[in-house]
Amino acid sequence: MDTTGLLTIGMFARRTWLSPRALRLYEQQGLLVPALVDERTGYRWYRPDQLEVARLVARLRRLDMPLARIAAIVAADRAEAVGLLDEYWTDEEYRVAARRELVRHLRTRLLGDEGSLDMYDIQVRDVPEQLVLTEQRHVRVQDLPKWIDESIGRLLKAAAGHGDGLAGPCFIIYHGEVNEESDGPVEICLPITPDPSSPPEVASRIEPAHREAYTRVTKAQVAFPQILSAYDAVAAWVDREDVTSTGSPREVYFADFGAAAPDDLVCDIAQPIE
Repeated sequence: MDTTGLLTIGMFARRTWLSPRALRLYEQQGLLVPALVDERTGYRWYRPDQLEVARLVARLRRLDMPLARIAAIVAADRAEAVGLLDEYWTDEEYRVAARRELVRHLRTRLLGDEGSLDMYDIQVRDVPEQLVLTEQRHVRVQDLPKWIDESIGRLLKAAAGHGDGLAGPCFIIYHGEVNEESDGPVEICLPITPDPSSPPEVASRIEPAHREAYTRVTKAQVAFPQILSAYDAVAAWVDREDVTSTGSPREVYFADFGAAAPDDLVCDIAQPIE
């Protein structure tokens, strides 16, 4: 067995700052396959040109990147690898921002500090009557994001084949509580322009004109359960102003959620009132 020019696993580990145990794990994942393995002893050797890949893997792991995503970067060309790295870091920034908002939400709950809800600016607006395409379902909070994405996709497809298409932002009405124990129901509504000559091919209804109190939240604040603080702020304003709620609370998504940064405003938490 010719090992000329190869590095033992010990030498390779020292030069990459990776432990032999980590190297064996990365071998199992197909990230760093040794150049040569002694079938009798199981001892491993690596090529010097594998050092660059090993160091890349080590640095990506310092970002807490999952091995599956590291494998995708290692297998990609340089331009694609940069895109995958940027995509991962965007996800991480959103995750950190969402956790930051969760800490704020928990502090409010633990301290019972109702005054902290004043950080939400409550506005009032009049909403005209709208024709909406609609889907409604009983769904628990853990299944909600997937169903929302699928439902909106179906409704967008239906709206594209109807008249002038969309006539306003999508909104989600919570006709009952949605959490780990309660399942709504939840209704997705997509406003479209009325077209008497082309009736919608999916369920539709008229959403009546109404007045509503609302507050704007960022993409990070939309995550559950921190979004509940915004709902609480609107409810507290309704009680404080001594006005009457006339319908179910809702989320109005006026921005491209997928393209938004964590601190971008994307959604209104709204409550219909008299």
